[in-house]
Amino acid sequence: MMKLLSLNTARASTLQTDQGPVMSGIAKRPREGAVTVKPLGLEGDEQADLDVHGGVAKAVYAYPSEHYPFWQTVRAQARAGDWGQDLPPGSLGENLTLAGLTESDAWVGDLLRFPDCDLAVSEPRYPCFKLNAVLGFKQAAKLMMQSGWCGFYLSVIRPGVLGAGDSFELIPGPREVNIRDLFKARTASKIR
Repeated sequence: MMKLLSLNTARASTLQTDQGPVMSGIAKRPREGAVTVKPLGLEGDEQADLDVHGGVAKAVYAYPSEHYPFWQTVRAQARAGDWGQDLPPGSLGENLTLAGLTESDAWVGDLLRFPDCDLAVSEPRYPCFKLNAVLGFKQAAKLMMQSGWCGFYLSVIRPGVLGAGDSFELIPGPREVNIRDLFKARTASKIR
């Protein structure tokens, strides 16, 4: 069953990175209750760099919960075995932590039909240095590029309300390219 496990938002704030302090909305945290979804995203969520995040085609970012054990393990290894706390939902900067839908099964144009909202798969997420900072280790963005576990952006087709625990149905679009293949094709020359 495909389900929204966690709905996550953040206000833009200062993030300390290897490149100095920058404004970012990547540090998402789970929200309780229902959240309004508008054409440009979730109520209470902000993006700091609108050149690469946000807008109509990238209004909402979804990430598969199935990849969280991988990130927990590589993060602990990169931090010399420091397991610390489990990564909470939203740790990859996603608005929606989903169960049952990975990049290989999400195709550009597919529709995620929730009880009160419809979202369309638009494109992969491409990681930057901010992912390294928020996860706490320098190889995070590179590992996302190598694994292809990038998550995907969604455009809002039918505004409404979402809440953690909502189930959704996947309605196939034209099925020309899935998110994983598109991500791999666009990043092949950048992976070293």
